[in-house]
Amino acid sequence: MRFPTSKASLPKKSLENPRDAPPARKLQTTQNLTFSLVHLAKPTTQKEPAPLLLMLHGYGANEYDLIGLADALDSRFTVVSARAPLSLGNGGYAWFPIAFTDEGIKVLDAKPAIQSRNLILRFLDEVVAHYRIDPKRIFLMGFSQGSAMAYSIALTEPRRLAGMVAMSGRLPDEKLLRIAPPEQLKGFPIFVSHGVYDDILPIQNGRDSEARLRELQIDLTYKEYPMGHQVSAECLSDISRWLSEKLNHAHD
Repeated sequence: MRFPTSKASLPKKSLENPRDAPPARKLQTTQNLTFSLVHLAKPTTQKEPAPLLLMLHGYGANEYDLIGLADALDSRFTVVSARAPLSLGNGGYAWFPIAFTDEGIKVLDAKPAIQSRNLILRFLDEVVAHYRIDPKRIFLMGFSQGSAMAYSIALTEPRRLAGMVAMSGRLPDEKLLRIAPPEQLKGFPIFVSHGVYDDILPIQNGRDSEARLRELQIDLTYKEYPMGHQVSAECLSDISRWLSEKLNHAHD
């Protein structure tokens, strides 16, 4: 069994008024280049060094799943969409193995998740060097299982990031987190979106994550949408606006 892809759609304004949309960025592949993770990239149209938005897909998807969102987001970002390391066959990948039980989705083994987190951290260093990224303006965006990976990095290594977005996901188990000291997490920007009709990770997962995050005194924006396990146009529009706002203040 696999998670569905993000089913993301562009905001209506971008579809109906193409001239109002940011300029499309050329998609780059990673052929003949050596990185820790296979990925796709859409470099910024602005001057370098650039802010980075690293996308982490969900279980059963791949690097193509989220990259289509790039042209609906702030054109100042260099956008990179990474492929998870564990192959599930038929073009699907995962950051760590899971089991589907009557009690919900369970993590089978914490070790692969920790290995994937370390791999992403190493990959970030490679991306910063290759794409000439401003290391003080790095944002993560995760969908579903990718959100768990984004949380595991942001809450343990907040000084490496300027913010993160978690879409239709949940906080990982405590054994996957070494929560950073409160003074490092205070005010750290996180945007969380969840669908009230999500039948893969029901809405209670989002609400439980919100409650745990509130305890950390981070700068949290939590929003629920009338959608399933996906990214609706309304959700994407809110995320785009939030990212632009946080990017404007990333050096403050």
